Amino acid sequence: MKLKGTQILLKILEEENVEIIFGYPGGTVLDIYDCLYHSKLKHILVRHEQGAVHAADGYARATGKVGVCLVTSGPGATNTVTGIATANMDSIPIVVFTGQVPTGLIGNDAFQECDITGITRPCTKHNFLVRNIEELAATIKEAFHIARTGRPGPVLVDLPKNVMAEEIEYDPANIKIRNYEVFHKPAPKKMAQVFEMLFHAKKPLIMTGGGVILGKASLELTQLAQKYQIPVTGTLMGLGSFPGTDQLWQGMLGMHGTYYANMAVSHCDLLIAVGVRFDDRVTGTIETFASNAQIIQIDIDPSSINKNVVVDLPIIGETKATLKDLMKFLADHNYAPVPAQRKAWLAQIAEWKEKVPLTYCQNGKIIKPQYVIQKLHEVTKGDVIITTEVGQNQMWTAQFFSFDKPNTFISSGGLGTMGFGLPAAIGVKCAFPDKQVVDIAGDGSIQMNIQELATAAQYKINVKIVILNNGYLGMVRQWQELFYEKRYSYTDMTYAPDFVKLAEAYGIVGLRATKPEEVEAVLKEGLDMNKPVLMDFTVSREECVYPMVRPGASISEMTLDREITN
Repeated sequence: MKLKGTQILLKILEEENVEIIFGYPGGTVLDIYDCLYHSKLKHILVRHEQGAVHAADGYARATGKVGVCLVTSGPGATNTVTGIATANMDSIPIVVFTGQVPTGLIGNDAFQECDITGITRPCTKHNFLVRNIEELAATIKEAFHIARTGRPGPVLVDLPKNVMAEEIEYDPANIKIRNYEVFHKPAPKKMAQVFEMLFHAKKPLIMTGGGVILGKASLELTQLAQKYQIPVTGTLMGLGSFPGTDQLWQGMLGMHGTYYANMAVSHCDLLIAVGVRFDDRVTGTIETFASNAQIIQIDIDPSSINKNVVVDLPIIGETKATLKDLMKFLADHNYAPVPAQRKAWLAQIAEWKEKVPLTYCQNGKIIKPQYVIQKLHEVTKGDVIITTEVGQNQMWTAQFFSFDKPNTFISSGGLGTMGFGLPAAIGVKCAFPDKQVVDIAGDGSIQMNIQELATAAQYKINVKIVILNNGYLGMVRQWQELFYEKRYSYTDMTYAPDFVKLAEAYGIVGLRATKPEEVEAVLKEGLDMNKPVLMDFTVSREECVYPMVRPGASISEMTLDREITN
């Protein structure tokens, strides 16, 4: 049967089991939107194209499926770049469809023309400019295949207006795509090497990252750690890959990691790193990172092996399959830790934990931001999906909220994108309308994409927003306090909207707490409402995130509080 390009696009989206599109219309995609008018596909009209990409990203992170967004050419396309770069840094599978001027006008500086494939080449896993309708169907199929396979990532497909208006005979059986899949099956000798290293290790430690969640390997990693009583620490992106309430969990490591996690990394004699890229915020000074340990790195992406940290045993493979193979090998060869050695190692970590626990002091009449996070966990019993903005709010969430399940902590890790949390929460809630979804935000970062409150209100997307309002760009101010002699250069945000009134102006509920005794009541009231709610918590203005590793320092050299910073 003959179909237009617009019809082919929507037909393939249905074949790819796309449930929802986040988008914003414009001139070059009007034909697509006209076709969408009669489609069964659900479309969410965001208020900014960046919000569309973050919403698709949040949907993808929460579901493990490919997120989809659709925008017009020129400024519509360029507005997606931050969202695409965010997904790329964290290996999130999304497909971004952008409109483009007709092929005959490309290169002529036509109205709302830009070279979006050129612009996004450095921050996509792959991108396409569809120059003729003959290649349209295969290109769209290929985009989804590339986005979801191997190390996932964002793919952009640029759709010229004339190509989408043309007709062609469509037969799914004739669609052929190139095979990009590379299967890495670790050789048995690799498993034997891991066995030998574990056998001789007295102080092993597992380091889990985002690749464990993306690879759906959380169960296998948890079984490995629990069966052999190996303590676990994680990166920001690895939160939820191992139960945060388990005794073996040591919390996040790195710049704002726990004292005991960083000490465990610094003193272990074997580090098993699964699905991590050894980001600089995790390692501190490379030369001193896990300097007493042999390091095993398991990752699906060969380019991530030895990229930042040179390891002793690289294993290229899918995290789930590799961990399954490892568990089987260890069981078949009767591996068991020496009880006295493992007991001594766990006792040492417990001693560090007792010496410097992750704590804060909630007293007086000022709300501490950590208290809000802990109360949120208490009220929800942890049964919630959390998105965050970026900054202090993100780090306090990572420290004080225990994530027991994968895909429940949704945050911009690699790029650190302010404005991510609210549209991401909308994407998550669209995927899981029956789950409680909360965006934890700062008063600075929430304003980056606060217009998406209108999206939540229009579609009755019942997200909850918790603002830790300290009247500053908090993390930047913290650095200015510690390293710039408290010269708070342009970080004061006290001139800001009344967030409660602003919420009401957008048509959602606004609540506020200014005293510690009001926190729990406001949280309960907001969470119990079957509608979008913004909760504004006036918190301690100059509260800092501790522990903190100074830039250029080893992660074993932590600043624990203000008294010893200078």
